[in-house]
Amino acid sequence: MCLAVPLKVRKKEGDMAEVGLKGLRQQVSVALTPEVKEGDWVLVHAGFAIQRLEENDALETLSLLEELNEAGN
Repeated sequence: MCLAVPLKVRKKEGDMAEVGLKGLRQQVSVALTPEVKEGDWVLVHAGFAIQRLEENDALETLSLLEELNEAGN
């Protein structure tokens, strides 16, 4: 199963961006989403930002992932 995770763009330089959540930082390619800017939320899969998300959609997805995690424990 593949999973894409919402992360917030912290810095963007060219086709690369630093994204993060709760202290996690990761470099991803934004070549597929050149319109994103710092402060945007993106859906990240396999090192690529594949879609820009509205903040409320990103937070809702993160909440649902948290619920799934808690249910699995």
